Amino acid sequence: MVLVAQLNPASGGVLAFAGTFVLAALFYALTAHIAARYVLGTVPISRAALVGPVPAAIALLLQQYGPAIVIVVSLAADFLAIRVVYRLRYRTTAIVSVVHYTVSALLGITIFNLVTLLGTAPG
Repeated sequence: MVLVAQLNPASGGVLAFAGTFVLAALFYALTAHIAARYVLGTVPISRAALVGPVPAAIALLLQQYGPAIVIVVSLAADFLAIRVVYRLRYRTTAIVSVVHYTVSALLGITIFNLVTLLGTAPG
């Protein structure tokens, strides 16, 4: 059995977009919670569930524009979402946003490499 990650949901239709969005929103909610706990201490996970869909939607809507634009726009939107949801000062929001981006990038790269490695395993 070959496990292949679908990186472009456009070829799969509406269901692929919905599934990709939900999976990405859950991923970003998890990483937002990890970042918030790291910077702020104990925080409710329900707040991270409100932050997660923002970078997920931007990543899906702007995927045709390339990583430079997606990263800048998603960082700005993530900053605003974290500021509104957690009601933080600008400096603290910036720290949580940078940690969220870092955790998301590290965990995303790790999961991608693991899926790629499993895809090359003899079967």
